[in-house]
Amino acid sequence: MISKAFTYKTTAWLAASLLMISGETSMASSLRLEEPSLLAGQWQATLSARSDVADAQSQQVKPSNTCLVQLEANKTLSSDCLGAWLEETPTGWFPDPDGLSITGKEGSRIQFFSRQRDGLYLTTLKSGLIITLERAAH
Repeated sequence: MISKAFTYKTTAWLAASLLMISGETSMASSLRLEEPSLLAGQWQATLSARSDVADAQSQQVKPSNTCLVQLEANKTLSSDCLGAWLEETPTGWFPDPDGLSITGKEGSRIQFFSRQRDGLYLTTLKSGLIITLERAAH
C-alpha cells in the first residue's frame, strides 16, 4: 500500500514538473526580442486618462498631451515632453521581449512600455495616466 502511494505521488510530481517545463519553453518562444534597429525612428507619445476613448485621443492633438519621441539606433532617445510625464529625464531605451524600457541617466529602467501590437506600446503611470507610444507615420 505504501509503495502504491509513493508511486502515485512520484507520478504526480513528475507530471507537474513536465507541465511547468513545457509551459516555460512555449512561453519563451512566443516572445521575441526586437532588434533595436527595427524600433529606431520617430514615435508619437500621447498622454491620456483611462476614461479617454481612443478615437477622442487622436482628435485632441494638443501640445500638452502629445509629443514626438526619437528612438535612436544607438539606444539613446530625445523627447521634449517624456521627461515631464515620467518625472525623470529619459536618456536611453532598450527592447524587452514583451515591450520597451526607457532608461534614465544612470542606465537603469525608469519606465516599461508593454507591447500591444507592432508599432504600439503602452504604460500606466503611478498617477493612473496612460502614455502610448505609437510609430509615427513616415
